[in-house]
Amino acid sequence: MATLAQRVRTFLQSPQGRQLVDQGRRQLAKPENQRRLRGLFQRLQNRRRP
Repeated sequence: MATLAQRVRTFLQSPQGRQLVDQGRRQLAKPENQRRLRGLFQRLQNRRRP
């Protein structure tokens, strides 16, 4: 039986996986989404500090 990592790697190499990765890259290129992610990371970092 394939490990989870192997199954993910196989999916990402498939046409459907490559399409999904391309879609994600296009979304990450948008300034609005970059701003949202920065805010999310900032909130997560602040939550870890005592």
